[in-house]
Amino acid sequence: MSKKQKTASGFSSLMASIAIVIALISGVLIFKYVFGNPGNFVDNDPTGEPMEGNLMGVIYKGGFIVPILVAINLIIIIFSLERFFTLSRSKGKGNIDTFVTKIKGCLETKEISTAIAECDKQRGSLANVVRAGLVKYEHVVNDASMDKEQKIESLKKELEEATSLELPMMSKNLVILSTCASIATLIGLIGTVLGMIRSFAAMSHGSPDTSALATGISEALINTAFGITGSTIAIIMYNFFSTKIDGMTYSIDEASFTIVQDFSASNK
Repeated sequence: MSKKQKTASGFSSLMASIAIVIALISGVLIFKYVFGNPGNFVDNDPTGEPMEGNLMGVIYKGGFIVPILVAINLIIIIFSLERFFTLSRSKGKGNIDTFVTKIKGCLETKEISTAIAECDKQRGSLANVVRAGLVKYEHVVNDASMDKEQKIESLKKELEEATSLELPMMSKNLVILSTCASIATLIGLIGTVLGMIRSFAAMSHGSPDTSALATGISEALINTAFGITGSTIAIIMYNFFSTKIDGMTYSIDEASFTIVQDFSASNK
């Protein structure tokens, strides 16, 4: 394994774009063929009233904003799963705290080769950074061409470079979740406003059009529900993944500090 090999980075930018397009197309198809299935409506007429108690028919009456919100919810699910599996791989095969403890123990006994072997077994972002630092440790420890300060700076630079390769991959695509958290509510609000406009329009005449009034209310409530649901899930997943990344970042910083301190203490 290369000392600066990156952990699997999940979706590339192209794959992320394709996933978003697929979600949008799926949202339209679900709206048209699942929610808009004639069997969900009285007399098999999607332009008519939904069957009593038929939720899918009611959702269909939410209007053209519904497929957009369905797509946003699908995007949230897709990228939540993508981040979950990517961060699981970044974590490595074993417990991170146990791994860090093993590395500290190996450094105390100067068993650098054993520590590198532990990195090869652990894998993941933390192991990649630690391995890069340990390989550099072995390389500079007996290098007579550099003084102690140069060796320490070289070791720090190696650890920083390895870290800079890993951290962007861990936080990649989180911006999509944060964006969905914001726009889901806003788009749902647009649908809500359009539904209310339709409802007030139905009541603007002398005799209210009950069918149009019911449709407008359905449109308002369904879009509100979809928007809030998508936003809630996105916020929860974003915070969950951010916490995971912060924990891994702390472990990387702790391991890097330990390597530098051990090198500094053993080369007085």
